[in-house]
Amino acid sequence: MLSLYALSCLIAFQQADSTGQRADSLKGRALNEVVVTATRTERPMGSLPMPVTVINKAQIQQMGSLRLNDVLREQTGLALVTDHGQGIQVQGFGPEYTMILLDGEPLVGRTAGTLDLTRLAVGNIKQIEIVKGPSSSLYGSEALAGVVNIITDNANRTMASLSARYGANRTSDLTGDVSLKSGKIGLYAFANRYQSAGYDLTPETVGQTVSPFLNHTFSGRLTADLSSKLKLSVSGRYFTENQNNRYDVTNDIITGLGKVLDWNFNPVLTHRPSDRWKITYRYYRTGYRTDSDLRYQRTGEGYDQSYFQQTFNRPEIQVDRYIGQKQILTLGTGYLAESVNATRYTELKRFNDKYVYFQYEWLPTSRWDVIVGGRYDAHSQYASQFSPKLSARYELSQTLALRGSVGVGFKAPDFRQLYLNFDNGVVGYSVFGTQELVNSLARLQQAGQIAEVLADPARFSNIRAESSLAYNLGLVANLDRKYSLPVTFSLNLFRNNIRDLIETQAVALKTNGQSVFSYLNLSRVVTQGAELEGQYRLNVGSGKLTISGGYQYLQALDQSVLDQIKAGTLYKRDPSTLITTLVKRSDYGGLYNRSRHMANVKVFYELPKQGLSANLRGIYRGRYGFADRNGNVVLDADNEYVQGYMLWNAAVSKRMNAVLLQLGVDNLLSHTDPQYIPNLAGRLWYASLRWTLQTKS
Repeated sequence: MLSLYALSCLIAFQQADSTGQRADSLKGRALNEVVVTATRTERPMGSLPMPVTVINKAQIQQMGSLRLNDVLREQTGLALVTDHGQGIQVQGFGPEYTMILLDGEPLVGRTAGTLDLTRLAVGNIKQIEIVKGPSSSLYGSEALAGVVNIITDNANRTMASLSARYGANRTSDLTGDVSLKSGKIGLYAFANRYQSAGYDLTPETVGQTVSPFLNHTFSGRLTADLSSKLKLSVSGRYFTENQNNRYDVTNDIITGLGKVLDWNFNPVLTHRPSDRWKITYRYYRTGYRTDSDLRYQRTGEGYDQSYFQQTFNRPEIQVDRYIGQKQILTLGTGYLAESVNATRYTELKRFNDKYVYFQYEWLPTSRWDVIVGGRYDAHSQYASQFSPKLSARYELSQTLALRGSVGVGFKAPDFRQLYLNFDNGVVGYSVFGTQELVNSLARLQQAGQIAEVLADPARFSNIRAESSLAYNLGLVANLDRKYSLPVTFSLNLFRNNIRDLIETQAVALKTNGQSVFSYLNLSRVVTQGAELEGQYRLNVGSGKLTISGGYQYLQALDQSVLDQIKAGTLYKRDPSTLITTLVKRSDYGGLYNRSRHMANVKVFYELPKQGLSANLRGIYRGRYGFADRNGNVVLDADNEYVQGYMLWNAAVSKRMNAVLLQLGVDNLLSHTDPQYIPNLAGRLWYASLRWTLQTKS
């Protein structure tokens, strides 16, 4: 539901457009969708000075997507990667550097850095907003690469819907939601059941690539207009999943059940004392837990029993002050308390963070929009961090606008890097967080398990937050405004200079020949590149055709490797001829798991009167490094790459009054790569039926 401010933006824009004059105010710049993630206030997307992508509910339904990973994999500049779940890369950063928000609040449960996007159903999503580039000035840690904000539905009218879908791999999805609106009270409820038999890309081995699973999602929101100036929203979500595991370990069959529990509770009180003031009080509590009980099938003896439990609490106050027609000042403060208790931690671990943030937006002239902001974090486990950001947008003409930003992002050391205490009983290596290393290493020395200490353990105790200085410069064009040509396109250039990247390093050698590992600030990394997106809309007969596409060029480079190449001290050895040669700059492929080239193309065709629509979407990911083959731990040989590939998805829909029938195929050409890309299951067909009943507005 749009706020009074957002509605006034839309009205002001319509008035300015009808008179042919440029409106010299913040309220006169409403273009396209209204978004909140980029500035934490309702802002028209077309006037933002930073790159933002918006995916609305209609697009998600046309794509036939079921889970969040399905939606994000088709967006320009986002690469889906698998590492303890399916996460996304943004501007060359790994999944752990992008914050995933649900209605503006962070999701937790990154057991190894990746927040698994398959946990999130899309049936109740109103809009997805993607902000690329550091957003720590507003959101703190984990927003170093950007933010994905999932905005869910609320009760703006009385309606109900029910949908069912069945497809390949005996995958079934049942979704229902109901919205009740009566006067000043609204209630929205959503439920989803998602089940699959999994799939197996390697039938010659025991177990499946993805095991059978069943999950349920329940969520809801209660809204109440307590008065003309006071509004309350209370929302919550509950997710649970069971997975049946079966695989081979040293010629023994291991079976067992894995469980996931994910929940949150989020009351928000909004107070508008006047048109110029808005005060928002938020409280957010969320929890995540996994349990695994694996046993030998033959004897029933326990193989591995483990659990991981994380909780997160955060109260926050935000004040927005509208100063005249050209200025908005935002101030906020909050406190977060986080804890983790897990099998691989010695005891319950806690840390907290006190933070304040500000943002000031100003329109000095009708062509300029300037935003400056910053956030100060005082964390209990690492040095305090200040994250400033400056963004600006300048209208060159009625059709063209320049936008640019410079900002600092940071990522705090996570619980794993601070407190992990893990001895691998099968292989024999050990991994300790920086706060556990000294005592754990002393314990192993006393037990006679250490052959040699390779580095001073004290060096690892003062681990710092990773940080990035980022630049974005772009051009946005809308040729429809002046030339009645339905074409829009944007170009964005970016560069991120990352310091103090946290890496794993060997601290000692054990008597069994294995190593003791911990974490240390080592690398300097640069990611840079360009993104180009465009869209063309036209009428074809009685139908509407939309053609869009996007391309990203990316370089992700380790500065220490570049220094070695420049100094002539980095070598590679051909495994066949055993000839050793110097690594040249042209040999170096950058960081692993990053594609130099990625692209997408989408064609949507609609016949509104007939209730028909069809689409074809293509996703290309260029080759990317997977593993070192010649022993120098650098990507510099052709056999170290996964080959590039193209995926095609298609769907067709027919609406018959309140019923929508949809048929679709994902991965139309059935591309698979069991060794390197296990998340590609081959060709996936599906059929779905959706029924909607709603009252008039």
